Amino acid sequence: MNLTLYGYDNHWIAVDCGMMIRQDLPNSPLQVPNLDTPKALGIVPKALFITHGHEDHIGAVAWLWPMWNCPIYATPLAAGLLRLKFAEHQLSSAAIQVIEPGEALESGPFTLRYLLLTHSIPESCALMMLAGGYRVLHTGDWKLDPEPLIGTPISPAQFKALAPIDLVVGDSTNAPMPGHSGSEGDVARALAKTLSRCEGRVVVSCFASNLARVLAIGRAAHQCGRRISLMGRSMERMVSVARGLGYMDDLPPLVPNHDLGYLPPDEVVIIATGSQGESRAALQRLAQGRHPSVDLQPGDNVIFSAKVIPGNERPIDQLKKRLTQLGVRIYDEVNHPELHATGHPAQEELIKLYQWLKPKYLMPVHGEARHQKAHQTIAEQLGISAPLTPVNGDLLCFDNHGLHREARHVQPPCIVNQNSVVPHPGLDAAISTARRGSLYLALPVTISDHGWARIGRLMLDATNASPLDEDSFIDWLDEQLDEIAADTLADLRKALQPRLIHWLADHMQHMPDVHLQITAAEMPETS
Repeated sequence: MNLTLYGYDNHWIAVDCGMMIRQDLPNSPLQVPNLDTPKALGIVPKALFITHGHEDHIGAVAWLWPMWNCPIYATPLAAGLLRLKFAEHQLSSAAIQVIEPGEALESGPFTLRYLLLTHSIPESCALMMLAGGYRVLHTGDWKLDPEPLIGTPISPAQFKALAPIDLVVGDSTNAPMPGHSGSEGDVARALAKTLSRCEGRVVVSCFASNLARVLAIGRAAHQCGRRISLMGRSMERMVSVARGLGYMDDLPPLVPNHDLGYLPPDEVVIIATGSQGESRAALQRLAQGRHPSVDLQPGDNVIFSAKVIPGNERPIDQLKKRLTQLGVRIYDEVNHPELHATGHPAQEELIKLYQWLKPKYLMPVHGEARHQKAHQTIAEQLGISAPLTPVNGDLLCFDNHGLHREARHVQPPCIVNQNSVVPHPGLDAAISTARRGSLYLALPVTISDHGWARIGRLMLDATNASPLDEDSFIDWLDEQLDEIAADTLADLRKALQPRLIHWLADHMQHMPDVHLQITAAEMPETS
């Protein structure tokens, strides 16, 4: 959820504060960062710096900022989105201060400069931080896009001028991907070509924050003689804020949802939220026949102009099955990969940026462990020291001796429930009666020709238990799944439980009560 705390000489600042949607839980609640550890360590940030306006970078600010009550610095688009969130929470937005890309400011011993990058949302910035003679670049989310549609391409000269950097805290999301991430300009041309061939109604689902994609869909629809309509509250809010900043001046006029029934299907393009199978999003309502204004018909088209986020495979697959049952033709990243471009750097882009910056050290963040390790390998090939891959709760130190881990703090999940942040349902420490604590493990698995394998996110909560090395545990768990021969989930659980208890007994100071839940998930199809 992209909350990072940086400290120097007992002065702390925070970078980003996001949330995630827990689609593996009933009613898909929101999860936000757990602030118990910084509170216990006496860490209260003096300022919050926002790199860009994606929900996984700003979504938890309105929930958690009242505990800090510090200035918030954000570029105009992110600041506008934050003001809307603060208004919904009945909070004053006086703490939100707009900073333009390229500007610099100070917070205690920190001097920071916002550096514009391209990403799947305008105004995404890296943060160049100087403190105590150290030069640290926090990349945020980025890519090298020569044709971003909204905004300008990255300036190589600006980043070359920063070299050498002491430490890069860098985006690992697409580190295993060879080549280049692709351009929004190429996607726009592919969308125009696809729309020109479609008959019947067209629904295009993309991330609400990808304003360049929304603009490209609008332009393509206009070229094909179609009218556009936005469907989904987050989409409408994002476009409204962006229009106020002049980013969507070329977007064709919008048709309200309630007027769609008056238009022939082949004159309509609906831009909808819900590409990740979210239960309350517009596309899910369309697939279930629950939208008050539109009923999808056989021969209609749904375009998924978005990548599947790991962990969302099952709800997306179920959504596509519902659409198929309606007789809808589906375009997605499997059968039409040209209809989406990721917002994160592939290997060629990572290499190019590091050739500009000449960093001494890299700390790979974002993504999962395999993405971080792939990023680590790239750094080592370039002669950059990348001694560790951090996990949530790591307290790290960067000094004259390099980068090392000082401590690891377990981070139990915190869920937003009825306008308050609470421990994960069923994992409340207050109701735990286990003397040595409790360990709850929710393990999603899938069956393949080679046996069982973990898929999606592993949910691990060690309530009141002694510390656990999660990286080592997950590696061991994957090895066990590969070894165990079991025909059913019950057999798998029966075989895994004693091995699990034995491993925990060897690796934890005190043996907690163990609660293991194994669920079946389907592996997404690959091209």
